[in-house]
Amino acid sequence: MSTLRSEEMILNVGPQHPSTHGVFRLVVTIDGEEIVDADPVVGYLHRGTEKLAENLQYTQIIPYTDRLDYLASMINNYALVHAVEYALDLEIPERAEHLRIIVMELNRIASHLLFVGAYLLDLGAMSPFLYVFQERERIVQLFTEICGARLTYNYMRIGGVKWDAPPGWLQKVREFIPFMREKIRMYDDLISGNEIFLNRVKGTGVFTQEEAINHSLSGINLRSTGFNWDLRKNQPYGIYDRFDFDVVLGQKGDCFDRYWLHMLEMEQSLRIVEQAVEAIGDGLILGKVPKLIRVPAGEYYAGIEGARGELGVYIVSDGKDKPYRLKLRRPSFVNLQILRKLLIGQSMSNLIAILGAVDIVLGEVDG
Repeated sequence: MSTLRSEEMILNVGPQHPSTHGVFRLVVTIDGEEIVDADPVVGYLHRGTEKLAENLQYTQIIPYTDRLDYLASMINNYALVHAVEYALDLEIPERAEHLRIIVMELNRIASHLLFVGAYLLDLGAMSPFLYVFQERERIVQLFTEICGARLTYNYMRIGGVKWDAPPGWLQKVREFIPFMREKIRMYDDLISGNEIFLNRVKGTGVFTQEEAINHSLSGINLRSTGFNWDLRKNQPYGIYDRFDFDVVLGQKGDCFDRYWLHMLEMEQSLRIVEQAVEAIGDGLILGKVPKLIRVPAGEYYAGIEGARGELGVYIVSDGKDKPYRLKLRRPSFVNLQILRKLLIGQSMSNLIAILGAVDIVLGEVDG
């Protein structure tokens, strides 16, 4: 009499799978439908940004930051110039500071929009993906007008920004704010109460505050557990301390909380943009910066709240016009470390729901 038995099977998800958010490979060991092990394999998009930076002047590094989290290039640009400005103790003109805040928060909204659309597409819903691209296009058009690019912006400069807002641009931003608020309410009606969606994400991919901290998570992944930590509030940089906004928190640390916080953070970014547009005045867009920038010898670190968590730049300088060493703290790479723990014991049907909610961008993971 024969007995039935199961055998483990190794399954490659990616690096070309349409739901792995880029060139990411996940080697999954399954027993039936249950995941018993998962091994993330990264590096397919590695371009050696940190090593390249050692042979580039500080201003020449800025375009390379566009290619990290390419969905939030404005914020990546700022992370680098902010670190250099911190090392040089530079004073930034008021108008430049306000323009930076406006474009960074608009870029955060654009990035979160794409998360919402792509996440729902991962789970089988086509309509939200098409809707969010309509609103994201409004932001992309604003960026095209102010810097001439749609994706890789190269807009920030050490000491300020490259171009001033063109005539009528700030008014277009003002008009976008109520428009976008109405659209967020529409997304909420369309998605947040959908029973099929809730059954896929509620209670799925849960981790605790302790587990999040032990894995060095940041951004929405950390705040989804209820841990109150946002560098714009806890360690304010630029002029963020002048604006009134809330740090929104989750409760259960599951996939739904991570989706929901993206929605709520778009509301808070609109609040910041609205205040910045009203407070902006006339003036210079670039401070007094030497033509050849030399960072004083020493070690410097500056972290900001990126679209996916703490985005940090660590500079080791020997006093020359190029960094001796540049190290990037890439939140997508750090947040990815908890994926194996989240997947073991889950069914294969939950794999994409869990991976998508971690919200990684492979350009940032591989660096």
